[in-house]
Amino acid sequence: MSAELVRRIGGATPAERLATLREAVTGRIVLTTSFGLEDQVVTHAIARAGLDIEIVTLDTGRLFPETYETWARTQARYGLRIRAFYPDRDEIEAHVAAHGIDGFYDSREVRERCCAIRKVAPLARALDGAAAWVTGLRAGQSATRADVRLARWDEARGLIKVAPLFDWTREEALDFARRENVPLNPLHDRGFPSIGCAPCTRAVAPGEDERAGRWWWEQGAKECGLHVGADGRLTRRQAA
Repeated sequence: MSAELVRRIGGATPAERLATLREAVTGRIVLTTSFGLEDQVVTHAIARAGLDIEIVTLDTGRLFPETYETWARTQARYGLRIRAFYPDRDEIEAHVAAHGIDGFYDSREVRERCCAIRKVAPLARALDGAAAWVTGLRAGQSATRADVRLARWDEARGLIKVAPLFDWTREEALDFARRENVPLNPLHDRGFPSIGCAPCTRAVAPGEDERAGRWWWEQGAKECGLHVGADGRLTRRQAA
């Protein structure tokens, strides 16, 4: 059944893709937004079409002030409420007590554990019971994300994972956002194409990968674990 559902999702535009997703899937559909460019474009498409797709965010407690501002402006612009999921209090208190407030700079293991507590665990709660998960992933965001497709079956979570902007360039997304007056995080104009937690994100230099500013002190793939399986791969399995 999962392969059949994946094949039914299509369309020339993100709005059409989201509409066919809603028609094909019975049950709860969730968009997770970090209020970056791509997520804002998808939020706009959902809101303008009045689609029954829940919009949620993972509030790590370490976000930029500009991100909270964009959150508020987005709710006001579209007249909707975006549900927030937070880290477990006991887990984060124990982690900070053991490693310090910025212990993630000391080792990749500590950083990944911080991401697991602040992002991955809240994501699991946000997607609990969902039939489909909508993301703002694009194939052009980084080499790690080059094989992103419109729809895949997420084996580990037992749901369809959809990226309605998978084949868009950043320039296309930005042009659309400006044309449609989509609320954008002001950090994008300051050299931040990808925006996460404030201590773990810096502006990128001209010519750098879009995600070069994420965990810039580390080598290798720039992922927090939200889109990476236990095998270390970004995507799990494409339905045949």
